[in-house]
Amino acid sequence: MSVPLEDLFEDIIGKAQRGLKLSDHELVTRADIDMPAVARLRNGSGTRNEVSVLATALGLKPEPLWESFQRNWKPDTIALDGLEQINTDLLGMTVNTYVLWDTSSRVAALFDAGIEPATLAAIIDRHGLSLQSIFITHTHEDHVAGLEEIVSRTGARARVYAPAGEPIPGAKNVQEGDRFTIGALQIEARLTNGHSPGGTSYVVHGLSRTVAVVGDSLFAGSMGGAPSAYPLAIKNNREKLLTLPDDTIICPGHGPMTTVANERQHNPFVAD
Repeated sequence: MSVPLEDLFEDIIGKAQRGLKLSDHELVTRADIDMPAVARLRNGSGTRNEVSVLATALGLKPEPLWESFQRNWKPDTIALDGLEQINTDLLGMTVNTYVLWDTSSRVAALFDAGIEPATLAAIIDRHGLSLQSIFITHTHEDHVAGLEEIVSRTGARARVYAPAGEPIPGAKNVQEGDRFTIGALQIEARLTNGHSPGGTSYVVHGLSRTVAVVGDSLFAGSMGGAPSAYPLAIKNNREKLLTLPDDTIICPGHGPMTTVANERQHNPFVAD
């Protein structure tokens, strides 16, 4: 499945500017370029040097930002036995939900619930799965829109897990460092808040590669907006996600799946 990037160049610089709480005047003063040049860049016209000075002013990495400006990078499509990404049109956007399962016992977990219950049922039937648990990364509407009906259909209410910082009535609270077992899969919760108060990522071991379901903490080539906690969001991404093995599959809430290695090279916010 080919999923487009969530953020383009203009989205990235907008998120950085809002995160740093810079007015347009403050931005052009810091970058030492004029406002018409910034406007041209946002519209896709400008020079490499202009992109570089804008990156420096925004605390972004120039080379990955230039790649974004040129629109010449996107991660290769990722496939892994025991992992399925479902990209759904919802609330005027597209959002990702993930099903991960033990390939031997077929016991499965759902990560986020921005999915039509009928679509989930078809996936479970196709793979012969038994849904054991539902893990929520954060409670923005696009990530929980289908939860109530999914719970009703599957009877999984006692096995819904949500961040303690964003509790859901009836769900079990998840704290930093909590661990769960789904068949042969081992799941570790990591607090990656910033985009939302309790945003939590789930690191999954037991498949042929490590998988991290990260919600809106990190995207391929970008990250979720964090205007009220921008430094914290970047710190969490660097310290709790990009320290995982390079071949770890990153499963974001929007956009295509990626890897730790990709983001350390191509993400303007967190690249090495």
